[in-house]
Amino acid sequence: MREMDDLGGVRFDGVVHATAGFMPAPLHISFRDMASTPSLDTFIREWFAKLEHVYDRIERCDVIIERPHKHQRHGQQVRVHVKLGVPGPDIVVSHDHPLDGAHEDAYVAIRDAFTAARRQLEDHARKMRQDVKTRVEPEHGRVTYVDAEGEWGYLEAEARRLYFHRNSVLDPEPLAVGDEVRFTEAPGDKGPQATSVTRIGRHGHHELARP
Repeated sequence: MREMDDLGGVRFDGVVHATAGFMPAPLHISFRDMASTPSLDTFIREWFAKLEHVYDRIERCDVIIERPHKHQRHGQQVRVHVKLGVPGPDIVVSHDHPLDGAHEDAYVAIRDAFTAARRQLEDHARKMRQDVKTRVEPEHGRVTYVDAEGEWGYLEAEARRLYFHRNSVLDPEPLAVGDEVRFTEAPGDKGPQATSVTRIGRHGHHELARP
């Protein structure tokens, strides 16, 4: 059953989903077997903002806070699960310390979970930077498609197809299908793309018609 709780969140089958948000990246917060509060919601969003400063390519963040042993009067542990959607494998933290009394405090549990997520995110960011560095040496490719206006196209290199834009072409003349080029690779909005494209040979001037 879905209903609004007193704090403006949505309750669905006993789970309260916070709906208010001011972060630019998607952040989804769920509370299970415990009540949501504005201060907890703000605390989580502040920690998420710190993660965005570490790595600006976070695509999504899902946070679940639960107190599973509600039948106990004392020693109710708070569990925090954080899942970050990033380029590559997701980063997942499930912080559950049943013998750690400090985690009876929701704020401490949230802090520790996000601290663990930040360490993983820093490692991920370093790996991504290293992967980019390994692509600094220019690669060889061949232009396989150019749109009718010459604004963008595709080139093929090592059985891979990469997008390029006219602004990334260093030659004064536009590229044509069949041109051989040197280029560097960089991450783009829709995957890897070619930058600093330079013509090194030409085997044809035919331009493919726009589909």
